[in-house]
Amino acid sequence: QVQLVGSGGGLVQTGGSLRLSCAASGRTFSSYHMGWFRQAPGKEREFVAAITRPGSITYYADSVKGRFTISRDNTKNTVYLQMNSLKPEDTAVYYCAARPNWSPVTIRDAREYDYWGQGTQVTVSS
Repeated sequence: QVQLVGSGGGLVQTGGSLRLSCAASGRTFSSYHMGWFRQAPGKEREFVAAITRPGSITYYADSVKGRFTISRDNTKNTVYLQMNSLKPEDTAVYYCAARPNWSPVTIRDAREYDYWGQGTQVTVSS
């Protein structure tokens, strides 16, 4: 198993930036592809971004493309989500997640991720 702990959320004004972190412990972090999802009140959990094990390939939801950047440091067992030009509609609880297998077809499917962090709140004020 792998344990994930997310951090870095907070309150920020429109146009501001935040960097989320997700630290992993347990089995080898570099064995997992990583993703970020978010869930706003009253809405379903949605895909935000994903990154392959070595960090060579990334995927983004259209809503965050060009504003968010996912990265990872396998020496620190940590995945990051740099969020710039934040908008009120980015307000949500953000979750990091890990999956052992990579598929571009299912990369956005939360059911394909085996391990989840506890979530960190991001609030963007207008």
